Amino acid sequence: MRPPRALRLLDGYVRRSFLQWMGGRSFLLTLVANQAVTPLIGLAVWTTALPGQRGIGAYYLALLVVRLLTVSYENHTFSNGIYAGALADGLLRPHPVVLAPLGENLAMRLWHLILGLPLLVGVGLFVAPDFRAADVAAALPALLLAALLRFLFTYLLALSAFWTERAHGLVGFGDTLIFLLGGEAAPVALLPGPLQPLGAALPFRAMLGFPAEVAAGQLDGAGVLVGYGWQIVWIGIFAAAAALAWRAGVRRYTAVGG
Repeated sequence: MRPPRALRLLDGYVRRSFLQWMGGRSFLLTLVANQAVTPLIGLAVWTTALPGQRGIGAYYLALLVVRLLTVSYENHTFSNGIYAGALADGLLRPHPVVLAPLGENLAMRLWHLILGLPLLVGVGLFVAPDFRAADVAAALPALLLAALLRFLFTYLLALSAFWTERAHGLVGFGDTLIFLLGGEAAPVALLPGPLQPLGAALPFRAMLGFPAEVAAGQLDGAGVLVGYGWQIVWIGIFAAAAALAWRAGVRRYTAVGG
């Protein structure tokens, strides 16, 4: 049985983008290094501040994996296409425009994983994490949901390019919120008391820290289920918001003559 047409088209976009980026591996290495900086700093800070604390090393190693597999650069790939007028070509294709940026997103994540593997192995040897198979298995659905949520969040902010030339700044602000409240600057469990429930409910933990917490064995069964629930809720919210923003943006784009 053949896969749906949309999946076949998405696969084609992933393959094309993956091959296109083969010539830019040196640049991709700088992107991987940039993604690794803050988790490694967090690892150094919190292992020093909390010596002997169980799970800190495993958490930040898992966080590094999550970060590499959820990277999103739609402010560069998609917003720049709007600014350059290239979106007109996409609108003429007989399939949803989102398939192209999603395919490039998946290809970029695959390259990040491939080029980041030596770093992951080195950090793993240094921290000697005690991952359990059951926790890692429970973290895989959380990772997939986080990857989808991060794409929707960045894509939604990137759609601001229809109305403003500051899409890069908006995405950068979103990344700052993910860093502060997503479990990277500090695990959500270590935030000040009043901020913990807020941090747990906001979408930023669902994009980054939650899968790492599950993989590191820091949550019980109820905590895992609640985290899944928040991920699904925020995916629905951002998917609906992105669909509405896309329709409004395209109407403006075509009215202006883009």
